[in-house]
Amino acid sequence: MSHPVKKFSPEVRARAVRLVVDHATEHPSRWAAMVSVAEKIGCSAHTLNEWIGKAEVESGQRAGIPAETADRLKALEREVRELRQANEILRKASAYFAQAELDRPLRK
Repeated sequence: MSHPVKKFSPEVRARAVRLVVDHATEHPSRWAAMVSVAEKIGCSAHTLNEWIGKAEVESGQRAGIPAETADRLKALEREVRELRQANEILRKASAYFAQAELDRPLRK
């Protein structure tokens, strides 16, 4: 069975990231600091490492696309996909009606 997923508020995540950064010098490595803080707040060190990575991207310390930009990009890609589908439907409908017009007998 899988473990229940714990949801941490953005405030808790930000505080945990700050704790790791502030106490990194007290530990032999950054990973050791993450393990220590993760045990205190009740999450895994891997989860905390992801939070730190996202915080570094958001602050510009690490290369990557900020979450807001990634969300906007996703929305725009979805919109492009939907518009392409609509254009394809319209193209097929136009071809269908053009063919129907050609197949119609001429009136005299």
